[in-house]
Amino acid sequence: MHHLDLQRYPRMFLGGTHTPLEYLPRLTKLLGGPSLFIKREDCSRLATGGNKTRKLEFLLGDAQRQGADTIVTSGATQSNHARQTAAAAAKMGFQCTVVLEARVPSMDPQYSASGNALLDKVLGASIVSVPSGADMPALVADVAQRLRDAGRSPYVIPVGGSNVIGTLGFVECAAEILAQTAELQVPADHLVVASGSAGTHAGLIVGLDALGSSCTVSGISVGAPSSVQAEKVGHLAAAVCRELELPAGDIPARVRVDDEFIGPGYGLPTPAVREAIDLVARHEGILLDPVYTGKSMAALIHYVRSGRYAKHENVIFVHTGGSAALFGYELFLGQPQ
Repeated sequence: MHHLDLQRYPRMFLGGTHTPLEYLPRLTKLLGGPSLFIKREDCSRLATGGNKTRKLEFLLGDAQRQGADTIVTSGATQSNHARQTAAAAAKMGFQCTVVLEARVPSMDPQYSASGNALLDKVLGASIVSVPSGADMPALVADVAQRLRDAGRSPYVIPVGGSNVIGTLGFVECAAEILAQTAELQVPADHLVVASGSAGTHAGLIVGLDALGSSCTVSGISVGAPSSVQAEKVGHLAAAVCRELELPAGDIPARVRVDDEFIGPGYGLPTPAVREAIDLVARHEGILLDPVYTGKSMAALIHYVRSGRYAKHENVIFVHTGGSAALFGYELFLGQPQ
């Protein structure tokens, strides 16, 4: 058991912490399995919320320490991370440029004009749109260089804010979850989280491990094959352990990733995603999204139905946000089930 001290890192408080942990009584009863809880990262206080706010507290603290005046980041057209970055930059007085890749074959006229893509514009970010498969790191570097040439001081945040500094936000979130389960007097047995850019998944693993928790973490891949994703998460987790001077031990070998719920690809929903969104909306009044939480909840529902968990266990679903993207998926969601 280790003490996690993140005080030495510069930080901007954006309202990312102390999100609720709620019991899901109607979904628990409906599925007839373990007790289900939801960690509401969608309730952070940046422009419809989401898990990136925790990462941005550390990333913008670092940007300020480096004397930056402009934040540059990237993502897919409906990126929750880009929208939260635009909001954080606006709140803290930075300019912001987001490079958005048309990564998802658009299913809907709303897709590239509404949801997060619309909010980026409302929040005042400069938007650079690029085609699918573009060399994103090179394009981002090019944007940053152009800003430097124009006399600005850019700070580049990687996709999803998932570098070592951003991941610290979820090391801290693990401690918060354990404090909340202790308060509720329920042991945390299992945790299910979407796994994409890897920072949320890796940070939770490192934090739970450092605090001596035996809670398992199942990462549900939203795009990459399990082997690729597990290596990415393990590599980042090991780097975070080095940064915090924690023993990484066998953490990389213990990373669990399930790629069975991706369907046709990143951002492309499946019937199981539709069912997950509908069940959670209609039993708990909570909105999931088609890209991340719809896929991770589809996995959790499958795990409960297939008897993976004992009835007395407690399973925590991490809601990473993203409901703004629902507005880009009207055709998919409007079809009768």
